[in-house]
Amino acid sequence: MSRVWRTIKGYIFWTYQRGSFHYDVMVTLILLFVFLGPRIIDFKDKPTDQLPREETVVTAEGTRFHVYQVDAAQVDAQDEGMVRVNFDRLLGNVRIERIEAVRDKSGHIVAYRAWVRK
Repeated sequence: MSRVWRTIKGYIFWTYQRGSFHYDVMVTLILLFVFLGPRIIDFKDKPTDQLPREETVVTAEGTRFHVYQVDAAQVDAQDEGMVRVNFDRLLGNVRIERIEAVRDKSGHIVAYRAWVRK
């Protein structure tokens, strides 16, 4: 039994010499974890941000707000209430302080800005 514990202790404290059987086993287990772990284990590290990157601009306004600017097609809505609902869907669980339409020179809405508290 002490031989088993000595082997386990050697693995825990990494006492085996390079090139030995037990050293190769430890390196193999580490490589298996690195390459197969993300496929098997759900680390729950997926991005929470569902916004399309190329159509979204995020800037900071002072120390209190982030300003999200999203293309109007992403926030398709007829009134401010629907715009707010669509921003909630896109941004997730955040507190939207203010929403503003961004218009082109002819007055058409091309994007929306939302001020989100940090």
